[in-house]
Amino acid sequence: MSAPWPLPSLSPLLMPALQDRLVLLINHVVSREPIAAQRLKLQAGRGLVVHLAGWPALLPPVPDLILGVTPAGLFERLEVPPPGAGGMRIEIDASNPARLALGALSGEPPAVSVQGDAAFAGEVHWLMDNLRWDIEDDLAGVVGPLPARQLAQFGRAVRQALSGTVARFAPKMAGSGA
Repeated sequence: MSAPWPLPSLSPLLMPALQDRLVLLINHVVSREPIAAQRLKLQAGRGLVVHLAGWPALLPPVPDLILGVTPAGLFERLEVPPPGAGGMRIEIDASNPARLALGALSGEPPAVSVQGDAAFAGEVHWLMDNLRWDIEDDLAGVVGPLPARQLAQFGRAVRQALSGTVARFAPKMAGSGA
């Protein structure tokens, strides 16, 4: 019997590398706001597990993202959740990955379920509400301010177009069970 995903040997190598890059991006955003790192320092040692619930079996499996909060107020990817109390688990409805991705582009938050420590959940919620990645500023350091502004404007136009597409097709997708 063949595996549902044609490249099963790549997943154990690729997913940790992708997760590491995601953690670097998260830490980049956190480190740009000193208050965010200060707030996270108080949560040092706690763990966070992000699980994609309902992920389609036809797609390559996605392992849970397990994060720990460091004493510096940043995140690190872990293989297993840290022992002890104070952790939390976030389950994101990923039964429709296309809708999830388009929702992320349009700014629509996904359906989530949170379990665990309420104080830590409050801090993570604060981070999600208050931190934004300033892509234009980061691009300006690489390509210069004018091209960065033009790329950012293009990105906003694409996001608006995709948002309109999501809004038109979301009722159809919800009704079809897809």
